[in-house]
Amino acid sequence: MSNTTETTTACPECDAQIKREEGVMANEILPCEECGAELEVTSLEPFSLALAPEVEEDWGE
Repeated sequence: MSNTTETTTACPECDAQIKREEGVMANEILPCEECGAELEVTSLEPFSLALAPEVEEDWGE
């Protein structure tokens, strides 16, 4: 049997299973296919996601 790594995790918003795509990087933003939430890759090993922080306007500051 080959070395298995965690390649799916649950969406923190709707609990849908999200598969890690090849080439995904830490801190990348991914959409949840089920609920549309924007998710941030917080870890690759083990694969985990969190709700992405809201983008705030800086209004030229």
